[in-house]
Amino acid sequence: MKKEEILKEIMKKKEFSRLPKKDVELAFAKFERRQDSDEEKVRLTRELLHKVYSSFTSLKLLSPKNKTAEWVLRKHLSTRERLPYYDEIYSRILNNFGRRVSIIDLGAGVNGFSYNYLKEQTKKVDYFAIEGVGQLVDLTNDYFAREKIKAKAINMSLFDIDEIKEIISQTDKPRIVFLFKTVDSLEVLEKDYSLKLINEIAPFVDLIVVSFAVESMIKRQRFHANRKWITDFIQNNFKISDDFQYGGERYICFEKK
Repeated sequence: MKKEEILKEIMKKKEFSRLPKKDVELAFAKFERRQDSDEEKVRLTRELLHKVYSSFTSLKLLSPKNKTAEWVLRKHLSTRERLPYYDEIYSRILNNFGRRVSIIDLGAGVNGFSYNYLKEQTKKVDYFAIEGVGQLVDLTNDYFAREKIKAKAINMSLFDIDEIKEIISQTDKPRIVFLFKTVDSLEVLEKDYSLKLINEIAPFVDLIVVSFAVESMIKRQRFHANRKWITDFIQNNFKISDDFQYGGERYICFEKK
């Protein structure tokens, strides 16, 4: 099969059908030159995409229904473990900001369903979720419309840096970017891309918050996950304003020096 046919075959599966083509191409590039059959390349690419995009997501979330925000947050493993701590997390992140803030949530998943926790910490929140899984974007926008929340989820690849910077530049200041449990997935598809992304967006924002797991979400066991490659990069290039942990997730808040 030609490359375009293989990409279409990969995306025939429901969970990958609404991914940005660029992300699928990056995953396929890992196996394109291997001496394997086209069928094997399709299988391997799907396996990688599942690891990056779907491993924490319940398939029930791919079929939007009128479920409560808490139900949705509990169905996604990342937000499930964050759910008991949203008040504390957002309180610390927004501590030094005033009555209005713009949040740009990169690789948001279903984190948009935590909007009301954000609203408890500041008078006005302009919230924009950027997510690659189209079904989760639809789910989030349906929720915003149903609850009459003036926020927006956008189906876009995090590898489209220029488009992301354009979205950020159109928001009101002050601006905060969330990268919750996202950098590892970016690195799977392109080494050192998360460092490039952070460098590119940093001049446009007032604060960036990166988070990553420090213990297993399933077995609740701690593991050696200090992410030295990203923590050293942040320490050497930015000013850290806070570094804290809740529920097996570490958050580093930083800004331009």
